Formats: sequence, structure tokens, C-alpha cells
Amino acid sequence: MGACSVAPVIVVLAGGVGAARFLRGLLAVTAPGEVTVVGNTGDDITLHGLRVCPDLDTVTYTLGNGIHEEQGWGRADETYRVATELALYGAPTWFRLGDRDLGTHLFRRTLLDDGMPLSEVTRRIAERWRLPVTLLPMTDDPVETRVVAGGREMHFQEYWVGLHAALPVDRVWLAGDCTPAPGVLDAIANADTILLPPSNPVVSIGTILAVPGIRSTIERANAPVVGVSPVIGGAPVRGMADRMLAAIGVDCTAAAVAKHYGAALLDGWLVDDVDAAAVPEVEAAGIACRAVPLWMNDAESTAAIAKAALALAR
Repeated sequence: MGACSVAPVIVVLAGGVGAARFLRGLLAVTAPGEVTVVGNTGDDITLHGLRVCPDLDTVTYTLGNGIHEEQGWGRADETYRVATELALYGAPTWFRLGDRDLGTHLFRRTLLDDGMPLSEVTRRIAERWRLPVTLLPMTDDPVETRVVAGGREMHFQEYWVGLHAALPVDRVWLAGDCTPAPGVLDAIANADTILLPPSNPVVSIGTILAVPGIRSTIERANAPVVGVSPVIGGAPVRGMADRMLAAIGVDCTAAAVAKHYGAALLDGWLVDDVDAAAVPEVEAAGIACRAVPLWMNDAESTAAIAKAALALAR
């Protein structure tokens, strides 16, 4: 009797839009069932009594072919009748939820109120969307990313969505005691490859690493850890990583982000061709580095980035 082949396990730490698009490219070059995603929940927020999980939902809608492609978040073919009605009552309108999106949040709130942990709720939502990955929240515990900007403390979503990241950030942290969700540490410990997609290194990847036990388990794992720079030519690919990096004293460059993660965590790092001069600096820090095109312009270019990350891991 021949030996059974076991599919390799790839673990990806995921934020929102950038991670979701990277995952789509990764799935184009891997076999079904190989990928486990650990999603950021620091962005989660309660609105109108509902628990909203922006990063988990962005990954879900993207991989489930229900995403608003131009925005990169929210549902396709969305309407906003409920949001319009709420505004007439004077309810806060800075975070507008679409009607179809509300179905997900109502379903999640009902199960959470029945005592079901977020990880099981997430599994059921992923089942409805027939996701080709195992999606795990980083923790079942209610936590949130907080920032101090303009002298005022607020939820990260208020800063990002409500204020459009218009103010410099003085401080950013993950608030709330938590432990990794079931399956997270086992997935990392048993992974063959661990990937850090081009997500915000402070409020996406950094938040996941801030959950007690996750970073140390990655550092002890036998799997190679490869990251993709979210900074190209000294500017974030998307979002406000520059403001968040400034808040923790890290320059907004591909090399500085790699060194921020550090050689204890990273084995390899991809930078864009425009940042090829940074390769020696990253390698001097003990991290293997390659320069490849990193703009996720279409399905082919995104798949090529994922393939380059896997090649560097090997």
C-alpha cells in the first residue's frame, strides 16, 4: 500500500483588502484545502447593536465572490435603505452598513448572543460562502484597536472611517485581554509555510502578532515565514500605514518594515522592483530578500506575487 500524501499547510495572517486580494492570487497557485487564514479582529466594532468584523468579512466576501470589486470592501450590488432610514433618526452615519451586509451582521449577532464563540460563527459564515480556505479569527475574545490622534482616544474605525485618517497618530494599541482562538496556534505550529501578505504592519499584521502566544509560536515554528512589503517606493500600497508606522517610530520604507518585524520572525521578504536597492539592507538584517513586481494589478500579477513568496519560502 502506498503512503498517503499530505497536502502542505500554508498559514496566512490576514488583514483586509490587501490580504484578501493576495489570498485570491495564492489560491490560484495552490491546491484546495492548503490554506488556513488567521484574520485580524482588532478592527471589529459594535454598531447599531450589531458586531461588525470588517477584515473577516472582506476576506469572506472576496474569496466568496461577493465583494464590491472597485471598493475592495462591502458587498457587490449593495443598497443602503436601512442606513438612510437610520440617518433620518439621527443615528451615527460615519460607518454606513449596506442592506446585504447587514444580513451577515444580524446572523453573527444572533449566534454570539446565543453564546457561540466567534470562531464557530466565522466557520458557519465561511460555510455559507463555500470558502476555499479555513478562516480563523485571531481570537474569540472581544478586543479592539485603539488610537490616540489629535489628543483624543478613539476606536481605530472612528479614526480610519470617521476621520479619514486626517490626523497624525500619537499612539496605537490592542485593547482587551485575549487568547488565540481555537486552532490558531496548532495551525501555525503545524504549518509548512507562513505568509504575511501586504497588509498594514501595525493595525493588521501587528494586531494579530499582539495576541499573546501568536508571535512566539511563529518564531518557534519550523515553517519558513515570508512577508510581502505593503510599502512601495516609500508609500503605502493602500491605506494609512505611513501614519501608523510613524506612531511606532518606524520609517515608511520596505526595508524599515522588514526590520520592524525582525529576523526572529521573518525568514524572507519581498520588495517591489522599485525598492531593489533595499535588498542588501534587508539581508544585512538577517532576512532573505528578493525584488519582484508587487503591484496587484490583476489576477495574473497577484498570482505571480504569491508564487514568488512561495518560491522564496522554499
